[in-house]
Amino acid sequence: MTEKKRIYLLLIASIAVIAGCGEHQRYVQFGGYAQGGTWGVKANLAGVKIRPAEIQKHIEDILYEIDTTLSGYNKASQLSRFNRGEQVELSPMFNEVLAAAVRFWEETDGALDCAAGPLFDIWGFGFKTDSLPSDELVRQTLAQCGMAQFIQPGNCVGIRTGNAGTGVPSRDTARPFARRGVQIAGLNFNAIAQGYSCDKVAEYLYSIGVKDMLVDIGEIFCDGLNPSGKPWRVGVDKPKDNNNTPGAEMNGIWESNGGPQGVVTSGNYRKFYIKDGKKYSHTIDPRSGYPVQHNLLSATIIAPTAMEADAYATYCMVIGLEAAKQFIESRQDLEGYLIYGDFESWASPGFQLIN
Repeated sequence: MTEKKRIYLLLIASIAVIAGCGEHQRYVQFGGYAQGGTWGVKANLAGVKIRPAEIQKHIEDILYEIDTTLSGYNKASQLSRFNRGEQVELSPMFNEVLAAAVRFWEETDGALDCAAGPLFDIWGFGFKTDSLPSDELVRQTLAQCGMAQFIQPGNCVGIRTGNAGTGVPSRDTARPFARRGVQIAGLNFNAIAQGYSCDKVAEYLYSIGVKDMLVDIGEIFCDGLNPSGKPWRVGVDKPKDNNNTPGAEMNGIWESNGGPQGVVTSGNYRKFYIKDGKKYSHTIDPRSGYPVQHNLLSATIIAPTAMEADAYATYCMVIGLEAAKQFIESRQDLEGYLIYGDFESWASPGFQLIN
């Protein structure tokens, strides 16, 4: 799992209510604070009967539900309570994301593991402070967490494993299990939760009749056209260490094809530390238990949903440059843009890079 780089949105206009080129366009901008940062939505409300204030409130309600369900930083969330060993009533949202996490784990052969949270904790990139663990601690932690342990029959009440690939919770409550006296409660949805948030907001906007939209919650989902009547454009930041200002220095600009697309970049340049002259990034391979040491600096993925883009961008950062190229090229539903080495770049044929 990696910290998600906030993709810089190229502002076509920067006013709250945007008058479109024609009388049938009525773009409105919504925004606020959630998930440790800001969020923004631009939507064409032409033909939509619901008032902007109601739309703003509904989006806030969606993000509040996500925070109280999936956040590991909210100590009262379902996820935090589950990880503390409490018996937790599983909401449909929790179930949905957990099932998706199992599918991604199986698909990536364990390279994307949302049940490997303790590994990120001991390296200081999870819900705890920075540290440099011993090899022995890495081995112990690796043996006591991970989806392979989590979904074994009888290990976690509520998780059905008889139907391979589903991971669908079968009861209303679940509790972390113990193995050799050690509680295994390592869920961490950081690799997919922000993308999922974009998809949930987009789902609501579709339900009220919105066709042209851009949802930015750290990750991005867009569909249709921008206020100028052109496809949405998103800038990809140059992955230089400590480049913490989105848009300050960009490596390129992506242009959508006008259809529904999730856009997510993962990188290793904003969350890391250096000890004894060695850089330790927050991209940890859950199969080995150690931070990756390859030359891939960032991976931008275009996928049908933001959650898929979120997951696969993380996956690419785990497996490295050459494997990421092969993975992207093997998928007709994905496009990718990889930056590596001394800011060299590779783009798949369908990645619409205009600069």
